[in-house]
This record gives sequence, structure tokens and C-alpha cells, in this order.
Amino acid sequence: MADFTFEEKTILVQYAIKKFENEEMVLEKLKNILSEKDIQRNIDTLIGTQKVRRIGPENIQNNESHTELPELPENLKSIIENL
Repeated sequence: MADFTFEEKTILVQYAIKKFENEEMVLEKLKNILSEKDIQRNIDTLIGTQKVRRIGPENIQNNESHTELPELPENLKSIIENL
């Protein structure tokens, strides 16, 4: 697993949520990039800061009406495209 900053991990999780919206799918797709603990911690942080919201027992989505997605850094673009 590559070393990412906390901000990069958060951005990866946000963009994975945008792409899949199913929490299990997000975990599955990111497990080769981040540890499950990092993924879950970032999901919890994003929910706590209202950047992500739960829309059912299994689905989560970015709260884009409340906050914009951060700009995707160049070094993360290929990772998100290949998920």
C-alpha cells in the first residue's frame, strides 16, 4: 500500500463514494489501496463533518449540496479511474 497523507486518503474515499455509493463496494474497491481501518475512519470523519451522508443502511453519498468535492490531485486521478 502506498503512503498517502490524511487529506489524500479522505479525497480517495470521497471520490470512491461518488463512484459507487454502496459502502461495501467502496470498501471492496479501496481495500488494495488503503487499510480497512483507514477507509472506515475516513467514512466516519466525512459523515461527522457532513461531507458524506447515509441514505440507507448500505448506501452513502457525498453531501454535495452542503459541500463541494475537493479537487482531485494528479497523483490520485489514475487510482480513481481504475477503481
